[in-house]
Amino acid sequence: MPEILIVGGGYAGFYTAWKLEKHLRQGEASVTVVDPLPYMTYQPFLPEVAAGSIEPRHAVVSLRRHLKKTRVVTAKVTAVDHATKTATITPSVGDAWTMQYDQIVMTAGAVSRTFPIPGVADEAIGLKTIEEAAAIRDKLLTNFAKAADLPAGPLRDRLLTVTVVGGGFAGIEIFAELRSFASDLLKKYPTLTIDDTHFHLVEAMGRIMPEVSLETSHWVLKNLAERAATVHLDTQLQSAVGGKIELSTGESFESDLIVWTAGVMANPMVRSTDFPLEQRGRITVQADLRVVDGETVVPGAWACGDVAATPDLTGKGVGGFCVPNAQHAVRMGKQLAKNITAVLRGEEPVDYVHENLGAVAGLGLGTGVFQSGKFVLKGFPAWAAHRGYHGMAMPSFERKFRVVTGWWNNFWLGRDIVSLDDRERPRAAFEAYASRPKPAADEPAAAPAPEIGKAAGEPGPAYANPVDADGSAPAEGEKVGATAGGSARGTGASTDVAGTDAVPAAE
Repeated sequence: MPEILIVGGGYAGFYTAWKLEKHLRQGEASVTVVDPLPYMTYQPFLPEVAAGSIEPRHAVVSLRRHLKKTRVVTAKVTAVDHATKTATITPSVGDAWTMQYDQIVMTAGAVSRTFPIPGVADEAIGLKTIEEAAAIRDKLLTNFAKAADLPAGPLRDRLLTVTVVGGGFAGIEIFAELRSFASDLLKKYPTLTIDDTHFHLVEAMGRIMPEVSLETSHWVLKNLAERAATVHLDTQLQSAVGGKIELSTGESFESDLIVWTAGVMANPMVRSTDFPLEQRGRITVQADLRVVDGETVVPGAWACGDVAATPDLTGKGVGGFCVPNAQHAVRMGKQLAKNITAVLRGEEPVDYVHENLGAVAGLGLGTGVFQSGKFVLKGFPAWAAHRGYHGMAMPSFERKFRVVTGWWNNFWLGRDIVSLDDRERPRAAFEAYASRPKPAADEPAAAPAPEIGKAAGEPGPAYANPVDADGSAPAEGEKVGATAGGSARGTGASTDVAGTDAVPAAE
C-alpha cells in the first residue's frame, strides 16, 4: 500500500490529511502526519485569544480527534532525503528513526521573521502560536493588576504601554483587539484611566493594511486615533533593549509588552531536505502543487502553504506567487488531496487557482472593516461579518460549537479577566514551601526555591505554529521593521471571503 507522509500539521497539512480521508478508498493508501504539536492552530483567532474573547483551547484543532484514519506522529521531521524517499523523524524523547514513503507532502509552514534589531529577540513576543496569544493576554492582565497599585510615574507607564511592530492585518488586528481589551479592563480598575494607557504601533511603510484601499486604511487609522491608539508610519524600530523602545523618528519610551508581527518566512527545516528552494527559502512548485526542479517535476513530492512558492495564476500575487495566508493554505490543502488521489489512480492533477474576493478584519468588540473591490463595510456590520466568516471557517462542527458558545457566553457575562500568568511555573508555589532534606557536609547546598510566579521560557518551534526565527537579515533593499508582503499575513489575519469553505493558513 502506498505511504503518504505529510510533514507539518498546520492548515495545509491538516486539510490535506482531512480531505485524503474523504477521497481515498479503503486500502488505497496510508497517510501519516508528523508535527511537533498534536494540534492545528486556527491563527485568525489569535488576536481574539489575546484579547480574552476566545478561550485558547477552543482556537486549536486536535489532530488525533479529527484525523480518524490518519496516523499522527508528534515529533519533528529533521531531514528528508527524497532521492531515497526517506525521512528522519525525531521525537522529543527517545531516539530518532527513519521512515520510508512513496509520496511526501511538505507543509511545514512559516515562522516569525525578525531582523537583528537590538533587544527584539530578548524582549518581544510573536503572534504565531496559541501559547504566544495566551501569554500576551495574561501579560496585559497581570500588568493592569500591578499598575493599579502604583502611583503615577515611569514604572506604571511602562506596565501600561503596549507596542506592536508591523501594520499588516495581523498587526492591526492584535493592536486593535488589545486596545479594546484594555479599555474594557479600565471599568474594573477605578484607579486607572484611559490616559494612563499607551498603545503604539510601528510601521516602516507609509500606510497600513495594503490589502485594502488607501481610503479604507485611513478610516482604520482615524478609528484607532479616536480610541487613544497611536500609529507611527514611515517609522522603523531601532532598539528595544531592556524594553526601551527607540524609533527612527527620535521618539523613545518604555514598553513592557512588545508584540512582533512584521513578517514571516518559510520554516527553516526545509533546508534539511534535498528539495529545490527559491531565494526566499521556499520550495519551488508548479501550479498543480508538485515540486519542480527548474522545469522538471520531482516525482512523488508535493508542497503547499507558506513553505511553498506557489504560482498565483490570477496574476495578483506578490511577485507572481500566492501570498502566505490562511485562505490559500486551506484551499491548497483541499486541492492537493484531490491531486494526490488523482495521481494514485493514474489521472492528471489540476492546477490550483483562487481569486481573492475580499478582506475582513476585526478591530475589537463591535468594530471591524470589510472590503471587496470597491464595496466597503465599516464598524459593527463588518465586525459581524468577520465573526460570521470565521465562525463558519473554523474546521469541524465541534470546534465551531465551542467558539460560538464562548462568544455567546461572553455576550452575557463579559470576558474573563483572570490572569493565569503563574501557570508557566505551576510547581513554583509548592516548591517554595516544600521541605527538603538537609544536605550532608560534603554535598552542595540545594538550589534556592524559584521565584513564585516567575514565567517559564518561550515555547519551542513547531511546524504549524512555530515561534523561533533564525535571525536572518532582511532581504536586500528591504526596510527593517517593514512588513513582508503586507506584514505577517502568514498568521491568516488577512481574510479572503470567497466562500463558506474558506479558512486558516498553514504553519
